[in-house]
Amino acid sequence: MPEYTGYEGRSLEFLKSNNIVVGDSVKILSDLTYSGIIMPRYEHSDNMHIVLKLNSGYNVGLEIEKIKKVEKNEITRKIIEKKGKIEPTQGLPKILLLSTGGTIASKIDYRTGAVTPILTADELNASVPELAKIANIDAQVLFSEYSENIMPEHWLAVAKKINEFEKSDYSGIIIAHGTDTMHYTSSFLSFSLAGFPIPIVLVGSQRSSDRASSDAALNLIGATKFITTSNPKGVYVVMHLDESDNTIACHLGTRVRKNHTSKRGAFQTIGGSPAFIIAENQIQENFSGDYFKIKEYQPKIKLDTKVALVKYHPGYDPNLLNQIVEMGYRGIIFEGTGLGHIGKTMYESVKKAKGKGIFLGMTSQCIDGRVRMTVYESGRDLLNLGIIPLENMIPEVALVKAMWVIGNYHDSEEIKKIMLQNVASELSD
Repeated sequence: MPEYTGYEGRSLEFLKSNNIVVGDSVKILSDLTYSGIIMPRYEHSDNMHIVLKLNSGYNVGLEIEKIKKVEKNEITRKIIEKKGKIEPTQGLPKILLLSTGGTIASKIDYRTGAVTPILTADELNASVPELAKIANIDAQVLFSEYSENIMPEHWLAVAKKINEFEKSDYSGIIIAHGTDTMHYTSSFLSFSLAGFPIPIVLVGSQRSSDRASSDAALNLIGATKFITTSNPKGVYVVMHLDESDNTIACHLGTRVRKNHTSKRGAFQTIGGSPAFIIAENQIQENFSGDYFKIKEYQPKIKLDTKVALVKYHPGYDPNLLNQIVEMGYRGIIFEGTGLGHIGKTMYESVKKAKGKGIFLGMTSQCIDGRVRMTVYESGRDLLNLGIIPLENMIPEVALVKAMWVIGNYHDSEEIKKIMLQNVASELSD
């Protein structure tokens, strides 16, 4: 029964005896006094606790034996859906919003605990009414996946959908995306859609919309202001700059990574400042370069997933690399130590990989700085074995780029040339 989802045994008896169900607003006296909403439980939880969503948005588990009193509030909190067609405002720019899932594109049904998409245009305007004053938003749900479930085939689907709007009258395209793998998706779109005539902006949220500290609305508003005010070509990731609500950062899609698990300012531009800072109605530009100068749009929406990212560590078994070679992989990106090194125990396996015609690229485990393999003898040995230094390309970006390059080009020399070419500002000054 949905009103008791996840509850059984003692916990189910507790709810029934107190005449409360999932979705009810209650005050509970235990070690402290708690106010919130009864939530469903995970399927494999024990039967000695109930789950309460506090007004702050956090969930807590309360032990039944310690609960002294339960008061059911007369007014139960529910999600109120605003119905009715939102009419576009004449004179405002148009923006397309595509949803792929993630925290930013969800709402919680307090009766069932289910997380469901919120991205119809009407729901979006109802939940973030500020957007309707900035632009007319058209919204489409492509798929609803947690970001860890976004695969290369999803990148292709997003790129193909965006490519349909090359000649549209949209001022820009926003993609709602889970944060954990957002920089992989932004990298692929940067390469496959280089030169796209309008900005493509990926937006996520570190905290869900039911929490008081949610960054969902502010990130969406920041992305919308960025598109309507600056309107530069390129692919960007827009998230909070820091814990403050005053500034939103706009990062190049190939120079950004998530550097914190939960902070609202989790995303950082590696090796420099964000390309743009959005504060209120002011846009500060920190970046100018070839990225804005790509004139001809020639989409290349293909990839080959037979590329491995190998993180070297002391004790790495070379047989693992041999298996990658035997499995028919066409590219290997090494995440080496320091300036770009792997241990000499790997050398024979590297020779074998090179002999198979596999592209071998070197990046660094260090967050910042460039690969320089000519400094030490070991680095020069690796150069002689055929490993190509990839300057200051972020390892994950190098992986995605290699998938894209190998999927679109077949000659080994051409693959090497494109991997070293600055296609979408993946190599910074």
